[in-house]
Amino acid sequence: MSLAKNEDMSPKDLRPLAPAKKTMMNRMLDVVERVGNKLPDPVTLFVIFAVVVIIASHFASLAGVEVIHPSTKEPVKAVSLLTAQGLQDIMTKMVKNFAEFPPLGLVLVTMIGVGLAEGVGLISALLKKVVLGAPKSMITVSIVVAGILANMAGDAGFIVLPPIAALVFMSVGRHPIAGMVAAYAAVAGGFSANLIVNMLDALLAGFTEKAAQIVDPNFVANPAMNWYFLAASCFLIVPLAVWITDKIVEPRLPEYTGPKLKMDKLSDTENRGLKWAGIAALAFTALIAITIVPSDGPLRGENGAVIISPFMNSLVPIIMGLFLLPAIAYGIVTKGIRSDKDVADGMGKAMSAMGMYIVLAFFAAQFIAYFNWSNLGVIMAISGAEFLKGIGLTGLPLLIGFIIISAGLNLFIGSASAKWAILGPVFVPMFMLLGYDPAFTQLAYRIGDSITNPITPMFAYFAILLALAKTYDKNLGLGSLIAVMLPYTLIFGVAWILFFVAWFFLGLPLGPGAGIYLP
Repeated sequence: MSLAKNEDMSPKDLRPLAPAKKTMMNRMLDVVERVGNKLPDPVTLFVIFAVVVIIASHFASLAGVEVIHPSTKEPVKAVSLLTAQGLQDIMTKMVKNFAEFPPLGLVLVTMIGVGLAEGVGLISALLKKVVLGAPKSMITVSIVVAGILANMAGDAGFIVLPPIAALVFMSVGRHPIAGMVAAYAAVAGGFSANLIVNMLDALLAGFTEKAAQIVDPNFVANPAMNWYFLAASCFLIVPLAVWITDKIVEPRLPEYTGPKLKMDKLSDTENRGLKWAGIAALAFTALIAITIVPSDGPLRGENGAVIISPFMNSLVPIIMGLFLLPAIAYGIVTKGIRSDKDVADGMGKAMSAMGMYIVLAFFAAQFIAYFNWSNLGVIMAISGAEFLKGIGLTGLPLLIGFIIISAGLNLFIGSASAKWAILGPVFVPMFMLLGYDPAFTQLAYRIGDSITNPITPMFAYFAILLALAKTYDKNLGLGSLIAVMLPYTLIFGVAWILFFVAWFFLGLPLGPGAGIYLP
């Protein structure tokens, strides 16, 4: 997001940054940062990764590397991209890889609304309203809570929340990068912690049910079967994320010397604009409610379903509308919009600010496509599962090992459902034969799938975070960003595993009708 409305703040308004103590954590992060920053520019890095995948796929194919897929029982072979067919795919599908890169359309569509709202001053006015009336001690807490709850809206939280969090931090004299990484860590690292059952719960439950039916053909999975644990996890992740942000991440950042957002009191015109923006938001919400509240609403799914429904697949345009229409209302009242040309111009400026992300997305899309075509990711996942299965661990140590393997594989395969489609048919039946409920196995997987999200470049939204961070620090390297995010992964991982162990020994239910052991 651009900062067209920014003004300089006086030095006394800047929050002083305490010097970082050279603890073991800081020394480790210094090494990560130094090594990482010696890497090339992220665009160049994705090109290098793509070339490495092409070469590795060829040698893996020559070596006859293959595994048996646990679900289909079919062999999965390494596919060389250094062949005539591989070259044809690389050349003819380059545009398709870019155009169909999942976050690309999601980001750009969302930014049509968000960018216009920022351009006319609506977001700035909202921040003034919220920040000036809220205790500064609660700012980090509110951002982290919003990040965790944003998961109910699918992937939109990765796009909307970090830039707003950066502005909120900047408005109170704190480092904007600390705000954005706190938001991203909450959304990504707390990916499976939520108070409300959402589409991901239903999606993973479908894979779990199929895997469990290998052992018990009558098993039926409940999308809420992990709900108690995941809801309780919110109360673990929130204070941890706040502490990491305030005590580890922000003190390591250099003093922010870029543009500052001045927070004057709202004018009468701005207050009127916010009033009409609120009316527009309520009117739009009412229109959406008409499509989803009635049991036969047009955005409901089969048999009136809400979790798996056109409504859940429409969240991105809905979010765009929730920013776009209030922005137009606000702009008209405050004279920031005088004609339809101003609206079109504002949306165009929002798109122009996304140039670096679009470039990053192009090269990231090629790399991820090559990785998928080569089957190297699937081979690594299945090999890792077979390794864990064969090392002889049993019981709780095996489950903890499964969490760690899932976390490691998440560095290479970003999709939660894709990994579970591979791991589920191996581990769900195996743990069922040891007496564990499939819900417990799924829970272990979900912890592992979440904790390394903040640091993996394979997670498509990492490129968005990097592009956004560079708007505040053009010299920020990949190593610096990973070093900033790493404490969230390490501390979330240790704490969540300990929480999992405690839940196991207490024998608490995981969700409605689901426990640790099979009935």
